[in-house]
Amino acid sequence: MLIRDKKHFIIGFIMLIVFVIIITIMSTPVFKGKNAFEAADNLYNSIAKASSYKIPQLEKQAHGFKGTAINWAMDRESIFLPDLTKRLLVTAGAQVSLDEGNFRVKGDLGKITAAALKDAEIMYFDREKEITVKYGSSGKRVLFAWWKVLKQAKEILKRQKKVEQASFVDDVVKKGIEVGYNFYGITPEKASKKAGTLTFSLIFYVFYTVWWGFSIFFLFEGFGLVMEAGEKEEI
Repeated sequence: MLIRDKKHFIIGFIMLIVFVIIITIMSTPVFKGKNAFEAADNLYNSIAKASSYKIPQLEKQAHGFKGTAINWAMDRESIFLPDLTKRLLVTAGAQVSLDEGNFRVKGDLGKITAAALKDAEIMYFDREKEITVKYGSSGKRVLFAWWKVLKQAKEILKRQKKVEQASFVDDVVKKGIEVGYNFYGITPEKASKKAGTLTFSLIFYVFYTVWWGFSIFFLFEGFGLVMEAGEKEEI
């Protein structure tokens, strides 16, 4: 391809080479065995984990729902690991019986959600062994079983027009169970303690993105591919 503007082509080419070198370095495991992208991902996940810790507040709310009876039927086929699910509910003080192929659950909403939140908190702090000893199953399986149970409980409460209880169960699922499940194995870090690193990573991201854009821009100018405004037609 014919080079029309040698000066801008050289500038763009050099910038592109520098960009490739930087990306290559970033792709190597120079950050404690991780590359820059993995390290940045871990940083943001750590900060997200710390800011997502709402379990203590939810536990206080669960205490307010103690004495609130809940009674519903769970389709056995839709239950994740029936034996484990039954174990979770019985441990939470609920009565579980088989009714025409379904699980009939009778229990206390406050106690059931408190038990689920306790397990979520154990997983949040990466103490999976406690879960394994308690239920004889992996932590993530336990939380997924709770997720399925509470999702069904929420739908039942919605059908019964119990909006406050349904909303609370939804919060337990999203701010408790899902947080414990998704952030397991990640060390929480407060953004204030990582402010310098966080600021640098964001500035660097903007910098190398703009650098890439200008390198392509100058290369195009070197090839003579320049956008020009069209002539305005007079009417």
